[in-house]
Amino acid sequence: MEEQKAMPFNKKNYIIMLVGILVLALGFIIMTLDTETFGFGFLGLTLGPVTILVGFAIEFYALFHKSK
Repeated sequence: MEEQKAMPFNKKNYIIMLVGILVLALGFIIMTLDTETFGFGFLGLTLGPVTILVGFAIEFYALFHKSK
């Protein structure tokens, strides 16, 4: 008989990963919306990068989340 190997991620992990990717994309979009010269405004220097860091944190959580 052949043993079934457990998948490393389940549906919840993939949903969290998708949310993280969307937050990352949102962060990059926010950075492009800055109207200051060379992106030196609030959107380009503060809000966009913080949003990207939150997106990476969501991705790390999705990778290390263990289902019960």
